[in-house]
Amino acid sequence: MTARIEDYGLIGDLQTAALVSRAGSIDWLCLPRFDSAAVFASLLGDAENGHWTIQPAGEFRSPRRRYSDDTLVLETTLETSEGSVRLIDFMPPRETKPDVVRIVEGVRGRVQMRMELALRFDYGSAVPWVRNLDGALVGIAGPDAVTLRTPVELEGRDFRTYSSFTVSEGDRIPFVLTWFPSHESPPESVDPEAALKDTVTYWEGWASRCSHGGRWHDDIHRSVLTLKALTYAPTGGLVAAPTTSLPEAIGGVRNWDYRYCWLRDATLTLLALIRSGYVEEAGAWRDWLLRAAAGKPEDLQIMYGVAGERRLTEIELPWLAGYDGSSPVRIGNDASRQLQLDVYGEVLDALYQARRRGLEASAAAWALSRKLLDWLESGWRHPDEGLWEVRGPRRQFTHSKVMAWVAFDRAVKLIRHFDREGPIDRYRALRREIRRDILEHGYNADRGAFVQFYGSDRLDASLLLIPLVGFLPADDQRVVDTVDAIQRELLRDGFVERYRADEENMGVDGLPPGEGVFLPCSFWLAAVLAQQGRHDEALELFERLLALRNDLGLISEEYDPERKRLVGNFPQAFTHLALVETAYTLARRGRELVSE
Repeated sequence: MTARIEDYGLIGDLQTAALVSRAGSIDWLCLPRFDSAAVFASLLGDAENGHWTIQPAGEFRSPRRRYSDDTLVLETTLETSEGSVRLIDFMPPRETKPDVVRIVEGVRGRVQMRMELALRFDYGSAVPWVRNLDGALVGIAGPDAVTLRTPVELEGRDFRTYSSFTVSEGDRIPFVLTWFPSHESPPESVDPEAALKDTVTYWEGWASRCSHGGRWHDDIHRSVLTLKALTYAPTGGLVAAPTTSLPEAIGGVRNWDYRYCWLRDATLTLLALIRSGYVEEAGAWRDWLLRAAAGKPEDLQIMYGVAGERRLTEIELPWLAGYDGSSPVRIGNDASRQLQLDVYGEVLDALYQARRRGLEASAAAWALSRKLLDWLESGWRHPDEGLWEVRGPRRQFTHSKVMAWVAFDRAVKLIRHFDREGPIDRYRALRREIRRDILEHGYNADRGAFVQFYGSDRLDASLLLIPLVGFLPADDQRVVDTVDAIQRELLRDGFVERYRADEENMGVDGLPPGEGVFLPCSFWLAAVLAQQGRHDEALELFERLLALRNDLGLISEEYDPERKRLVGNFPQAFTHLALVETAYTLARRGRELVSE
């Protein structure tokens, strides 16, 4: 049976990541990068598409698991009638070749264990040639190769590798899987215990820099650790999620590849990290942005590969049945060719906020900002595909116009507060013009609310960002009415839908109806309620959202209120950063109430 999305834990090495099930199976791992082909893809198919399982040979009770302190070292305790074992899974942060280290530790009694390794390169489609070489198992297919090193005896049959072994109290039996290019010799072996020590030291050192020490410290801490884990360290890029095609509705077709760097997600994640004291990451992201965005400002993409690649051609993989039967499985993402005006505002806002919080000035970053603003002076009038990456016709989305206003607002502030050179009077005039346009066309007086796009009467949860980005105050009557309308019409089980994904909406997003509730929208609602002084309502919603995370503090893109399951790609940067930002908003509002 397909494991629930929330049954997975994340391990990673700042260049790729793996999903480990409660039952001790690695069902998803792309090597050597986040966006490389998967070597374990059973998450999107079945056991024949690749997995690596280590578990007791007989029955075992519901596992207990946790991360070791402030790290990405995953510990899973498996109980049997004969005893218990602890499975320690991690990926040491690295420079070149990735390692997955698994240590089986005997905790109590004597437990018979089994290991099953099904290597399947190229997203589960290529069965490798496997041989023994100098005491290591080596699997090769096309450009990819891996070695498996372990002291226990291995046996190959039916195109898989097996091992049976016994663990007694105090035993520690390691397994180390290492990827390398198939045209090279296998890399040197890794000392698993030394690698564990180094990995713990790295993550604890990074976590100690978190500057937040107030309420929800542990929640913020785990989310920023997850955001860091989604960073591609060599370039500073940050992926939206480590997975592709986890469905937004079980059995549906809204299955997208999120293993790329969205400017929106990256900039908002940057703000969450800066707020938590991680200014160094802001500098690395800014350097990545300057490289990725080089070229004509009108050619700015909404997403790039982790090294800044532009061509992310979308294709389907027919040999994979999809998560829980949700097909098609897609790799690449055609949304990379869309126009989404909001990213201009998010980039300018991120650069402004980074400067406010201590990132040193960059002449190159300001030069890029000026080029983007030059295009946006006329470009803001264009229809676009908007925040939700609709696959229907381009429209004049209200949220897109609001973020164009943000771009010029932050440009004015950068010039005023940080002595940047620029046409401040022209930027002010554009800011006023865009504001008038939004208030005239984006607000539907008959509806008594801001609407999804000009001329529409449909609601959209992105409009909750209007007060959060400073376009209007939260207590402006138009904002109050919009929030009330969203609460009346876009709530399911108390959580917020992006918009009504109904039959009528097919003309907007070009997709059939059906999806879960989009979790960042609910976090936005909690933040706006707090700004409106409705602190108890905000707090209740925020706590309900925290309860949706799994036992490791991880959360996905969406939630299915009917099935009571997480859906969508996992773990999702957008949701984790919304959690962090809302926690800060609620904490700040709570301090204000105390001071009053």
